[in-house]
Amino acid sequence: MRAQSSATSSTAIAVDGPGTTAGTGTGSSGTGSSGTGSSGTGSLGALQAALGVVAFSLTFPATAWGLEGFGPWSLIAVRSVLAAVIAGGCLLAVGVPSRERSRAWGRVPLPERRHWSGLAVVGGGVVLGFPLLTTLALQTSTTAHAAVVVGLLPLTTALLSALRLGTRPSRTFWIAALAGAAAVLAFTVQQSGGALTTADAYLFAALLVCAAGYTEGGRLARVMPGWQVIGWALVLCLPLTVPMAAVALSFEPVHLTAHSVTGLLWVAAGSQFLGLVVWYRGMAAIGIPKASQLQLAQPLLTLVWSVLLLGEHLTVAAPLTAAAVLVCIAVTQRARG
Repeated sequence: MRAQSSATSSTAIAVDGPGTTAGTGTGSSGTGSSGTGSSGTGSLGALQAALGVVAFSLTFPATAWGLEGFGPWSLIAVRSVLAAVIAGGCLLAVGVPSRERSRAWGRVPLPERRHWSGLAVVGGGVVLGFPLLTTLALQTSTTAHAAVVVGLLPLTTALLSALRLGTRPSRTFWIAALAGAAAVLAFTVQQSGGALTTADAYLFAALLVCAAGYTEGGRLARVMPGWQVIGWALVLCLPLTVPMAAVALSFEPVHLTAHSVTGLLWVAAGSQFLGLVVWYRGMAAIGIPKASQLQLAQPLLTLVWSVLLLGEHLTVAAPLTAAAVLVCIAVTQRARG
């Protein structure tokens, strides 16, 4: 992670293609090369995005643990406040060259005004919208059923990226992406018994707002470090999350247990901040469409964690689906464009 931020750069955002970073080399990976132009950069970007997927795959089980001791509104608000405290500490701790110190908030330069609308979309999508909607859904839904959202998220993110940024993945990419999404959907629906629940409205709304947040975050990660993208988004939401936490905690009883505290700490530090840091860096390096397809593995990972941590049961279809999804991921990562 570079000490010198590019948040104040006047360079226009590059949208040449899904695998390119900003033309001046200000991508969050700090390499200045495109995700497809260097095998080393592409491999590192894919690894970072994959680490983000692993972090996200623990979100639903950790949320289920958190709901054992917190009300839904308290869990949502407190996780966001804790993540913002971590992000704010990082923004204060990382130094910038003295010539930029006059424009700095703390010790990191403020993003340019033209980037604040994008940060607001990130905040509304991944800081507030997705956690709120999925937490409400998990009150009446199992983690297996909620994984349907993640099964559609990669395809939705790729579609929004194409519309928002003008990326044009190849036909092979789209075929593999659709096949992977279909495999994940078939498996997760089968796991949940094939029945639709009242939580589905929350889940599909979460899908849309999260895809929008991922797309904007991936775009911004081309011109500022990925950790600053989510860091500023979390700080931007503090005027909403702090009062929300105070009100929710006054109305919802809290029962602190090992599970509830562990779940809260993970969704705050792991899912809400650290996971998004490596995720946005990975998207900037290899492109939003290709990074998003790595999330095809997320529902299957979530189901594995659900078995290990929550005691839920899986069928023998899991390894077969996992193999099919891995093939689809390999095809999307090799597809040109």
